[in-house]
Amino acid sequence: MSIPSEVQAYYQNGKRKLIQITANDDYSLTLQFDNGETRLYDLKDKLAGVLSVLENKAKFAEVFIDEHGNIAWDIDTSIDSNRVYSNRIDISSDSAYIYGIS
Repeated sequence: MSIPSEVQAYYQNGKRKLIQITANDDYSLTLQFDNGETRLYDLKDKLAGVLSVLENKAKFAEVFIDEHGNIAWDIDTSIDSNRVYSNRIDISSDSAYIYGIS
């Protein structure tokens, strides 16, 4: 299996660190990275299955950067996701950078 060219290019240029994230009303995220780039990552067509809980705009707005630098949401904020792994939804910040729109 070959690695897609956009993924190869990303890793050749060095990983980027996500430093700020903003949830937008249209189910997209504005992502700011350590190299000064801002990217838009659109999730509106991906809110199915495990991500369907994010159809609730208030829940979608609870997005944060987790301890691993990924985009994350806790499904139930009263549960410690470090103890109950299945309570957390996360998306790789690398993937969001690669497939986000600059």
